[in-house]
Amino acid sequence: MRRDVFHAIADPTRREIINLVAEKSMNLNALAENFEMSRPAISQHVKILRECGLINIRQEGRERFCQAKLQKLKEVSDFVEQYKSMWTKKLDALEVYLDELKKKGKTKSHKQKK
Repeated sequence: MRRDVFHAIADPTRREIINLVAEKSMNLNALAENFEMSRPAISQHVKILRECGLINIRQEGRERFCQAKLQKLKEVSDFVEQYKSMWTKKLDALEVYLDELKKKGKTKSHKQKK
């Protein structure tokens, strides 16, 4: 299965792992202590994050440390940004339309009172 950064961040556990190792490098045992799941399950999540390029694993003696590689999240930011621009334009147009409706409503109600 081909995995990408979007696959990696789709899971809340993986997002939390990214948050934790973004603050500081952590070994797998310390990382697993933050979750109510088995160490092998955490290792599987870490494996996916590594395959997607969001973390590095550094071996120090018998310990394996996870370090964040947040550059890959730029793909997500770029993807979201294109939609942010589109939605901003749509919401601005909706605001203009609603303002026009308000003005028409006030004009009609003012004419009816006379």
